[in-house]
Amino acid sequence: MEAVLDDPVVITDMKSKMKDILMSISWRDFANTYFQKSSSWFYHKMDGIDGNGGEGGFDEEEAEQMRGALIDLSNRIRRAAESI
Repeated sequence: MEAVLDDPVVITDMKSKMKDILMSISWRDFANTYFQKSSSWFYHKMDGIDGNGGEGGFDEEEAEQMRGALIDLSNRIRRAAESI
């Protein structure tokens, strides 16, 4: 029996997915708060490249972390709005 390994899923178009909010968020703060990574690491991920200029992006785990971070941020914004 032969094991078949699937290629890992990598999301390389995250920046285009974020186009509606791209200029509304401090991605430096977002990267530090939710990923504990530098802004350059995060910007490379958003641009779909790795630190050496090759193809990169968000793996499945990082994409799920991004999803959770955006949901958390949206909840924080909603609570702030509701407090007015």
